[in-house]
Order: sequence, then C-alpha cells, then structure tokens
Amino acid sequence: MPAVEIEEFARILAKEVRDRAIQSCDRQRRPDAHSPVAERWRALADAGDLAAAADILIPDCVDETLFCLLQAIDQGVLRIEFHASTGRALDLVNEGAGELSGRYMSTDGWRAQYSVERFVDDFDDL
Repeated sequence: MPAVEIEEFARILAKEVRDRAIQSCDRQRRPDAHSPVAERWRALADAGDLAAAADILIPDCVDETLFCLLQAIDQGVLRIEFHASTGRALDLVNEGAGELSGRYMSTDGWRAQYSVERFVDDFDDL
C-alpha cells in the first residue's frame, strides 16, 4: 500500500468530508441560522425529546456527510473511480459532471430513490 498516497487520501477525506460536515452541522446550531435544518433542530431542542431529536439528527448528519463527500468528488478534490458491476470503470468527476451532490439531495434524488431509511426533504416545496 503506497503510504504517501493513502495518507493524502486520508487527509483529504478527514478535512473535506468529515470536518466540513461537522462544521456545516455546527453552523445549523447557531442562533442566527435560519435554514430549514436549523429551524427543525431548534424545534427539536425546544421540545426536549431526545429520542425524537435523534430520529431527525441522525439522518440529517448522515446526509450532510454524504453531501460533503459527493461535493468533494464534484469539485475534483477527491478523484474517485467507480467500478460498476458491468466491469466499466467510471471517473466520477468527469461522469458526474459536478452534479452528484445535487442528485443525491434533490427531492426525487438518490436518497429518495434508493434509501429505505428516513430523511427530511427540505426541497419538496420548491
């Protein structure tokens, strides 16, 4: 395993995906944040029901992390090649055309199409 290259991947993954997702979620907790996520989280905190809060917070944080991963791919920060079951190798930066993160989060996007777990669609009324 090429140590230098693996360490570069690890550094980019931690910084561009994990850290950005945590920073984004932290911004949602600020009192001056007014996004749909921030409003939802504030209402959950006011209700004081930890179980209900977890039901929303867990998928919100997972979706934010996946969004950050796909954005890093969209922006060419993480150059990832996917090998499909057909045997075809796809360069996700080129093949995704900068739209992977949007295709994941959109109302009829990948999480709505392929996931069986809960999520809140903040774009369904647009």
